[in-house]
Amino acid sequence: MRVAMHQPHYLPWLGLIDKVDRCDLFIVLDHVQFERKGWQNRNYVASKDGPLLLTAAVVQRSRDERILDKALDDSQPWREKHRRAIAEHCYRAAPYWKDYASSILELYETPWQGLTDLAMASTRLILDAFGIDTPILYSSEMGEFPGQKSELLAQLCAKVGATTMLSGDGARGYVDLEVFRRYGVDVEWQNFQHPEYPQHNRANAEFLPRMAALDMLLNVGPGGIETLRAARSSEVDE
Repeated sequence: MRVAMHQPHYLPWLGLIDKVDRCDLFIVLDHVQFERKGWQNRNYVASKDGPLLLTAAVVQRSRDERILDKALDDSQPWREKHRRAIAEHCYRAAPYWKDYASSILELYETPWQGLTDLAMASTRLILDAFGIDTPILYSSEMGEFPGQKSELLAQLCAKVGATTMLSGDGARGYVDLEVFRRYGVDVEWQNFQHPEYPQHNRANAEFLPRMAALDMLLNVGPGGIETLRAARSSEVDE
């Protein structure tokens, strides 16, 4: 059984969607520390002028706060800013805007309390649209795990009976393969290949990669999942 894991991300990029699509079970690492200036509460969307960064405001308390405890800061007008950026500035004329407008706007009308709720709602919107039905578990609901870093990931794999962990290439520098071997788990590297596709507001301009997956959905529609899969390759670490 192949498992993948990642922190919850608001407006996830295609690399995360690809990871969920390729595994038998996806674990949301919501009990780990929130990363300030990380990507858990922000991502880019594509405008005619280039990448536009959207950041969901969060309440800043302790630096040790877990993601699952991170509250949204609605004293700041981030919801309306994001709604207008997506609905009026970036995607109003996108080919599939009308198909998904109500679901997207609902993200900004729902009174989410926590970042995890918002992040996973935005992620499930994309997964559902692309027809990805991989089962999802939350690490916070799986029990207590004393390990850190590779030990923690290997323990989570062992908990669910995984034989392989699919890992993003950015983790090559810190994933300890020996730890996973001790738990009887192979590590497979995602080796994500970003597909190119038409971006309606980028005519005659350079393609913008690494945007929120919303960009592909609104430009290509549900068939975008086949474009994503066609770009795929992988390798197994022996």
